[in-house]
Amino acid sequence: MKKLEIIIRPEKLEVVKNILNDFGASGMMVTNIMGFGNQKGSTHMYRGTEYTVNLLPKLKIETVVADEKEKKLIDELCKQVATGNYGDGKIFVYDISNVVRIRTGESGSVAL
Repeated sequence: MKKLEIIIRPEKLEVVKNILNDFGASGMMVTNIMGFGNQKGSTHMYRGTEYTVNLLPKLKIETVVADEKEKKLIDELCKQVATGNYGDGKIFVYDISNVVRIRTGESGSVAL
């Protein structure tokens, strides 16, 4: 099993939700976050004065998928979420050794 931590632009949430549903992801957690990467924020003009916003709004989506779905899911996310501009986001992949469903005590991929 793999845990995907997907950092995206807020306007791409519906696209990601649809992709995860199409791939049979059993659930997801969405968190509002702020941060910056290589882009280091953005510069804006307000009443003739230039100012920099260092922390940009992003969404972090966490989900766990079966090993065999990981590669195709990541390919599809990259294809549909990318705008070609800085700030499109990142996907972090973690190995999951076990999952336990608290309600029933089931473990492993059955618990997803």
